[in-house]
Amino acid sequence: MAKCMSCGGSMKKGGTAKKPKLGSGERFKALSSKIQKGGKSEDAAKAIAAAIGRKKYGNSKFQKMANAGRKKG
Repeated sequence: MAKCMSCGGSMKKGGTAKKPKLGSGERFKALSSKIQKGGKSEDAAKAIAAAIGRKKYGNSKFQKMANAGRKKG
């Protein structure tokens, strides 16, 4: 795989899909549904997705995003 000269990252063939805006809740929904398809219950999938989000973004940032998602509806 070739390296991108300007940013140092790897260049993959084909485009990457744009992800939904961070904090919109769409990423969380997509991850939890993917986990559900793996055989977990809805509650377990949401708990696993929340644990992954807290590990990735930190507890305080993840909590801010969760609160913003609750306010949206």
